[in-house]
Amino acid sequence: MARTRIWMAVIPAVALLLTACQTGTPPAEPGDAASTRPPFQTTTPGAVAPSGTPTDVPEARWAAIEADLAARDVAGTPVLVSAEAVTFTDGSLGCAKPGMSYTQALVDGMRVVVDVDGTTYDYRFGGGDEPHLCER
Repeated sequence: MARTRIWMAVIPAVALLLTACQTGTPPAEPGDAASTRPPFQTTTPGAVAPSGTPTDVPEARWAAIEADLAARDVAGTPVLVSAEAVTFTDGSLGCAKPGMSYTQALVDGMRVVVDVDGTTYDYRFGGGDEPHLCER
């Protein structure tokens, strides 16, 4: 008799749990017209305004930018648009690429934006003098 009471309490509880987990409609596929969720974006659309503390660019970093531009066959003289000290939230230096993983630590660095003949180049530096071009 005690077993019957236990089963009579367990069976409805299990049935309730199983029906509570069931959904009425399958989730919408990405790009489906019925989806209300906006598409995932990994970059900020449009121009990014400076957000850190304005600063001077050390000579070693400026030379590294000039060398990187030359390696990319960019002819012309770079003109400084902005330079700022920034604390980045991870190892991507504020310029994450889809599918990549980065260290999750605060990184003190610098963001330097230069212009060469009307084309803007957004460089990021971590703790060293190696430039990372942020291509969006």
